[in-house]
Amino acid sequence: MAYVINDSCISCGACVAECPTDAISEGDSKYVIDADKCIECGACADVCPVDAPQP
Repeated sequence: MAYVINDSCISCGACVAECPTDAISEGDSKYVIDADKCIECGACADVCPVDAPQP
């Protein structure tokens, strides 16, 4: 199952540069992960200051 960014996202963008598949993009109110591109590596979760990306 792909990671999902929850509502605690503060739109800092830290996760974007860490994603090896470019699956993360800026959404309307928070960043979003494209489930078709996510390889479940957890790199986004490792750098997020508010633990917004969740498996």
